[in-house]
Amino acid sequence: MILAAQSHWRMLAYGLLGLPLAMAALPVYVQIPAYYSSNLGLALATTGWVLFLARLIDTVQDPWLGRYIDRLDTGLNAWLIVGAILLGLAFFGLWLPFVPQGYLALWLGVMLIVAYTAHSMLNIAYLSWGARLATDPGNANDALLGAAAWREGAGLLGVILASVIPSWILSQPTAKIPSHFANYSLIFALLLVLSLIALLRFAPRWQRKVSQQASWRQLWRTVQANQGFNSLLLPYFLNAISVAIPSTLALFFINDRLQAASYAGAFLASYFIAAAIGLPLWVMLAKKIGALCAWRWGMLLAILAFCGASLLGAGDSAAYFIVCLAAGLALGADLALPPVLLAQMIRDEATPAAYFGIWTLLGKLALALSGLALPLLAFFDYQPGQEAGPALAWIYAGVPCGFKLLALCLLHRIQLQPAGARS
Repeated sequence: MILAAQSHWRMLAYGLLGLPLAMAALPVYVQIPAYYSSNLGLALATTGWVLFLARLIDTVQDPWLGRYIDRLDTGLNAWLIVGAILLGLAFFGLWLPFVPQGYLALWLGVMLIVAYTAHSMLNIAYLSWGARLATDPGNANDALLGAAAWREGAGLLGVILASVIPSWILSQPTAKIPSHFANYSLIFALLLVLSLIALLRFAPRWQRKVSQQASWRQLWRTVQANQGFNSLLLPYFLNAISVAIPSTLALFFINDRLQAASYAGAFLASYFIAAAIGLPLWVMLAKKIGALCAWRWGMLLAILAFCGASLLGAGDSAAYFIVCLAAGLALGADLALPPVLLAQMIRDEATPAAYFGIWTLLGKLALALSGLALPLLAFFDYQPGQEAGPALAWIYAGVPCGFKLLALCLLHRIQLQPAGARS
């Protein structure tokens, strides 16, 4: 009993870093585009292209970061500390640009690149750490699911905080917004420091496998030979696009399609609270029917939710709350289960960070492509702050449904059978 309690506390110490990492991800992917175009006056198409180019640069670097992490002989501590310092500074800079209006696009691009790089430094190392927590082969799947549940549960708490606090700040008088964002950035930095201390001092150790470092060609051959990993890549990428597009357009949809800007914080909070509630349910389901099969059910629920969202317009706030609850519940599956499937596929590999580098590359590429939704909306004459037509609804919800449906079909087609799970 005592050993079980100690194990839970150590898993909690591992999972806490997911909170500030999620707080940093949500503003960058959801709130920053609307903040710069609607509040700071940056043109919508310009904002979209800056997002696309910055995310594209970030996409290229992830496999190199993963490769470098696998070569760290002295552990991950110093790497994580440097990443945390850079992320804290970039988070502050994103909310408080210290440049004239003419340099705002350049400032946004630089801050995004620093934030993306720092987040990747932390996140790839963090996921690699989580993939090496289990040493007992008989308990490996439960340990992977447990680590994912703590990590994503803390992450969902982080996104709830990052949903509500900036929305409240932006509702305050204009003169007070900079000081509020400064305090918000300091709170973020404190949470980042405390969670990193918990990880480095109290979490289960990172159990690095000592092996001869392969060349890029050898590593690529190893990855190609892992058929389970390769089978997951395309459906994961398509599913990531289906999540990234609504994340980029959520506040535009709420403010200008639903005409419900005052409920923006509540909508986002309900979405992520539903995901937090659903997360342990998806983990429990995955233990019974397998992570892959559970993920399929999550995809189906998301498709049904966003099909409904594509039909909504001004005044449909109550219906959108239902959409947020259903889509949030489905998000729990997208957060917890794909990393578990990947960890199952690479359990016996000596270079997990390289795999997670490729994995996060696809997620970042999906985010980069989602930035092009803003120039697309500008092409259809949408302007932030004005009532939006059906084009915003279909790009926000209809297009993601198509990507997710294709991903679901691919998962059913390949009939992947990961070790230790059944579908």
